Amino acid sequence: MTHFGIICPPYPGHINPQAALARELQSRGHRVTFVQIPDLESKVESEGVNFYPIGKTIYQPGSMSETFVQLGKLSAIEALRYSLDFCQQMVEIVCQDAPKAIATAGIEVLLVDQLEPVGETVAEYLNLPFICISCGQVIHRRGDVPPFFTPWNYQNTHWAKIRNQVAYYFLDRSCQPILQAINRYRQEWKLPEYRHIYASNARLAHISQQPGLFEFPIPNLPSHLHYVGPLRNASPKLVSFPYEKLTGQPMIYASLGSVQNTKQEVFSAIATASLGLDVQLVIAHGGGMSAEVVRSLPGSPLVVEYAPQPDVLAHASLTITHAGMNTTLDSLTYGVPLVAIPITFEQPGTGARIRSTGVGEVFPLAKLSISTLRSAIKRVLTEDSYKKNAPRIQQSIQLSGGVKRAADIVEQVTKKGRGQKAGSMNKNISRG
Repeated sequence: MTHFGIICPPYPGHINPQAALARELQSRGHRVTFVQIPDLESKVESEGVNFYPIGKTIYQPGSMSETFVQLGKLSAIEALRYSLDFCQQMVEIVCQDAPKAIATAGIEVLLVDQLEPVGETVAEYLNLPFICISCGQVIHRRGDVPPFFTPWNYQNTHWAKIRNQVAYYFLDRSCQPILQAINRYRQEWKLPEYRHIYASNARLAHISQQPGLFEFPIPNLPSHLHYVGPLRNASPKLVSFPYEKLTGQPMIYASLGSVQNTKQEVFSAIATASLGLDVQLVIAHGGGMSAEVVRSLPGSPLVVEYAPQPDVLAHASLTITHAGMNTTLDSLTYGVPLVAIPITFEQPGTGARIRSTGVGEVFPLAKLSISTLRSAIKRVLTEDSYKKNAPRIQQSIQLSGGVKRAADIVEQVTKKGRGQKAGSMNKNISRG
């Protein structure tokens, strides 16, 4: 059996799917450990997975909560810029502490989230096999694929490639502090320069929780890239929900995820737009609204702090979301179409895939208005195209294999990686 280590961003949208994969691997007799900042210890252990803390000498406990608060106030490019300092700090934490933690814990293979790019650097330094996991959309870093933070559809044309390359150029420019921090360690560790942010060097496997149909028509995909569908299984962390309060009307489920859930004006707009419609609005705000704000919402929505999202979506007719990948996939798992309001990070790219697959309506936060939102709700609830397209993606998800297929791939390529491995983790890991 193998001891796997997980390195990923310290956000629920990454922790939750990675934990599902960890539980599946543990059920097969393997050991799995998250290597993460101390703030995540209780969260990870509540998901039934081992935890090893890093960053105790650098990280200020509780500062991630403040980062969430600040990010919740921002949108679009401002949120991306604000996150740079935190990402740079994570580079220092992972590079200084993870090698020693991995050696001490006896971790043999790394599962590295694509949005934590320094994880692959640590794996290369330690000469460990590693597998890239995309909990958001796959970041392809090729000229014909629009960058993840843009709302553009796929167009394999000369002008579109130029546009994409210019956007990627500015992404790398804005991420120079992160790239420089990574390359300082890569130079010290005698590794080649890392030139482009989020450009995975994985060769054994790259696993995405998108289903194949929820992707642009990209030709010539690498053979080691696998679209397995949502990484989901039963979490030991129980979340209650007042099912007895469901009225039987068509349900609209609204969620803005774990970072953007403080945007009270968006929740208020959703509640107002739903007034007068023959629907029941259910809002899960994830702790982003006070009791006073909840009471001030228009109409009589059913509001909860947290919901067992997949189970609740089994009752839904429509999802209103910020286009976070997890909520989007949970919705499509039940064939539920969407109204998406992308706010920042990879959400515009997920919105572009919602639009291109015809499973919902999409418009940016800057264009949010009561009339626009109400019209979108009515269209998605009444027009047949959405009711046909969402089940197509649902079927793709059912056929993709999910977390069990992901675990199969991890086991298969781990054997292959060990066979190819020239040496063991015998390098100097004294730093940190």
